[in-house]
Amino acid sequence: MKPLILGVGNILLGDEGVGVRIAQALENLSEILPHFDVVDGGTCGMELLDEMANREHIIIIDAVLANKQPGDIIVLHDEQVPVFFSRKISPHQLGICDVLSALKLTDEFPKNLCLIGIQPETFEPHIALSETIQKQFPKIFKTLQNVLKEYGFHIQM
Repeated sequence: MKPLILGVGNILLGDEGVGVRIAQALENLSEILPHFDVVDGGTCGMELLDEMANREHIIIIDAVLANKQPGDIIVLHDEQVPVFFSRKISPHQLGICDVLSALKLTDEFPKNLCLIGIQPETFEPHIALSETIQKQFPKIFKTLQNVLKEYGFHIQM
């Protein structure tokens, strides 16, 4: 089974949709698709259980409140991820936390789990991302590339 890159978020709430927008951009990169499953998870929760089960690698990209400057990126690994998602900032994060808990209970938790979190600038109802977050796309892609390299995948984006 291919590694999963999962973008989550609510595109109706400005920067809360950054994970979805990154997933959508990755779906257009020919160097990604043959090697990875890229999923726009939107605000889904338990609906993602089958998609996430029995993966060796899952990388989640999402907006996070981490007391950082807008556009700052954090990277969390393995057990840090469910703990971070338990402090929800939006309804979909509760769903992801539930999925991760279910995967643990069924022994389907990924061997390698990573969260690439981006500090949002705004959650105001708006379909577009803020300019601050849009400017961070190259840095988000570079962070993803570095995480993939840590896992032994050498992909140029």
